[in-house]
Amino acid sequence: MDRVNQPLLIKKGAEAYLFLAEWHGKKVVLKRRLPKRYRVPTLDEQIRTYRTIHEAQLMHEAKKAGVPTPTIYFVDMRDSTIIMEFIEGKQLKQLLGEISAENRQHLCRKVGELIGRLHRYGIVHGDLTTSNMIQARDGKIFFVDFGLGEKTRELEAKGVDLHLMKRALQSTHFKFAEECFKSVIEGYASILDGETVKNVLDKIGEIERRGRYIAERRNEM
Repeated sequence: MDRVNQPLLIKKGAEAYLFLAEWHGKKVVLKRRLPKRYRVPTLDEQIRTYRTIHEAQLMHEAKKAGVPTPTIYFVDMRDSTIIMEFIEGKQLKQLLGEISAENRQHLCRKVGELIGRLHRYGIVHGDLTTSNMIQARDGKIFFVDFGLGEKTRELEAKGVDLHLMKRALQSTHFKFAEECFKSVIEGYASILDGETVKNVLDKIGEIERRGRYIAERRNEM
């Protein structure tokens, strides 16, 4: 992994660190998966290598589904590192509180369309939060961090994906979470057929009921 200049740590995650750097004259993000001491070294290396390759593949598949993701320049399997395009823009986490209700509705509807494209193509993001969505300067919305993603067409996985999105809106953007999620579902429904949307919404309701039941049981103990 040559010609990486001045890496600056910008985020520490449970599984990986993100660095801002220069690579062959380009501004890039390095996502590096770190060794876990509690794992057997050979197994740890296999897991990190697999997850690095898997994430890069998912990002490529997402592009084919019509969902913008950062361009991947290089995958270093030895260091479990992905070198990818740095997206100049703002996280939706920052944007949603700064824009008008009309623009917020439009933005969330677009997010719903992109989630619909992923699910239609058989991709589940796994961490749908407004921190993992960036609006570039040209207005295009990029999805980032596919580390928990998977290729699946299972209804449960789609429901969990959107349920997480709903929870993220409620916790971070509680003042307008309901209107935002409604717009997300409108966008989602414009991509997928009515029966699929109904089944996913039913699954979200089921997931929420399970969560309440577990919480009630814990309170009883």
